[in-house]
Amino acid sequence: MPTLYDVPADIMIKRLAEELKKNPKIKPPTWAKFVKTASYKERAPMQKDWWYYRAAAVFRKVYIKGPIGLSHLRLEFSGRKNRGYAPEHSYRASGSIIRKILQQLSDAGYVKVIEKKGRVVTDEGRSFLDKLAYEILKELKKENPAFEKYL
Repeated sequence: MPTLYDVPADIMIKRLAEELKKNPKIKPPTWAKFVKTASYKERAPMQKDWWYYRAAAVFRKVYIKGPIGLSHLRLEFSGRKNRGYAPEHSYRASGSIIRKILQQLSDAGYVKVIEKKGRVVTDEGRSFLDKLAYEILKELKKENPAFEKYL
């Protein structure tokens, strides 16, 4: 059975975001349309549904790197800030956004907390992601027979 590791990340995140839109427990808060995703960003995201894409990316990171805590997830989404004439430095992503997404994924039953270790994907979440990966690979196989070896 194929897993998340067998699917290209960009395709997986896009499809996962579409699936997360269907879940009523995962929705952006009211302040999400005004906020930047990190201090190193100059503007807020232009996409209206950016919350679901970030939730899909966080869900994927927890699957791959779990158990993982909020601090490490902030580092995963970090970036370089343009400081004018001063040298660039790396800045972490917003902890509030990632925390709210993890809480929503936890309420949906996809992620759980392990004390003193971080968050991991539940069996239900792993099954959800693996089924989605299987569907994506079936579609990719139709376009390119090289994906046959993953099915």
